[in-house]
Amino acid sequence: MLKVVVLGADGRMGREVVKAVLKEDDLLLVGAIDIRNHGQDIGTLTVGAPCGVMVAGNLGRVLEETDADVVVDFTTPDSIRNNLSVVLRHRVNAVVGTTGLSEKDIAEIDRQAVDANVGVVIAPNFALGAILMMKFAAEAARYFPDVEIIELHHDQKLDAPSGTAMKTAQLIKENREFKNQGHPEEHENIPGVRGGKFDGMRIHSIRLPGLVAHQEVIFGGLGQTLRIRHDSINRESFMPGVIMAVRKVVDLKGVTYGLEKLLTE
Repeated sequence: MLKVVVLGADGRMGREVVKAVLKEDDLLLVGAIDIRNHGQDIGTLTVGAPCGVMVAGNLGRVLEETDADVVVDFTTPDSIRNNLSVVLRHRVNAVVGTTGLSEKDIAEIDRQAVDANVGVVIAPNFALGAILMMKFAAEAARYFPDVEIIELHHDQKLDAPSGTAMKTAQLIKENREFKNQGHPEEHENIPGVRGGKFDGMRIHSIRLPGLVAHQEVIFGGLGQTLRIRHDSINRESFMPGVIMAVRKVVDLKGVTYGLEKLLTE
């Protein structure tokens, strides 16, 4: 049985992770870390019934006391680097859903994970449908080089564009030659109205209450358009991917970036 600690356990995503772990017979929740509700039973907070795991604030102490196998982190971009430093110092595997890490950050995390002989799965999106959307978009880019990405998230999301949009753009870049899209004399009457530019394509970020996580990739061709869209209606949509990553990360070494890499393992 794998022993799991959840970071950000009392947040929106953290609560879903706690509920998902509690449902699995081969996983044991042994720790819940959050800046709120210290000393309260995380089971009572999430599912309305005590599970015996109290919310704590000291990650290192919890790791030492529980001998955890995997830490799941859904916190904030500001805290993720320090969190992972503590986790890897204790030689514990990690599953990370917090976005905002740079390529330099990921390279350093990979070095630390290899040194600690543990695995780290970092995924911008854990919804299996979103992974397929990215795969389909990358394939379509071979035939439709003109493309724009529109990502839509709730208005509490801190980073833009989303990690999913950046991952999608990177996969598209691998499958098409550089193309600076749009009219060469195009100009913006309102700065930024055309979105951000990545490898010649445009990425647009929408933040509104009522949204969860959504993305549409629109391709244009001669006399036709192709739209590939994924919608996460609620945060439960991410849990099958999170649980799969928790089970697989213990057999990995270093950083695995992107859940799609686990689908072929």
